[in-house]
Amino acid sequence: QVKLVESGGGSVQAGGTLTLSCAASVRIFSFEPMAWYRQAPGKQRELVAKIVNSGSTTYADSVKGRFTISMDSANSAVYLQMNSLKPEDTAVYYCNLASRLRPTWGQGTQVTVSS
Repeated sequence: QVKLVESGGGSVQAGGTLTLSCAASVRIFSFEPMAWYRQAPGKQRELVAKIVNSGSTTYADSVKGRFTISMDSANSAVYLQMNSLKPEDTAVYYCNLASRLRPTWGQGTQVTVSS
């Protein structure tokens, strides 16, 4: 059974930077997509960024140019560097292993951006 543990959330002022980390309890293969989602209060969970094959990436329009997803296959970890944060980025951020064989969600980490 795969377990994903996120870390790196916190509170920051607008314009600041945070880097989220997600560590998997088992080996994640580079061909398995991994993603970050977020859910703000009263809103649906939405895709923030996705990476597959350690190189192919997809971003939500709202974060393009500000967020960067990366994957360390050797350590089965995925990261989300978030620059130029805005109050509307405030949400619980979830790590997701988007593998059809073993889809898994982390427990989430809170990101709060104040104006």
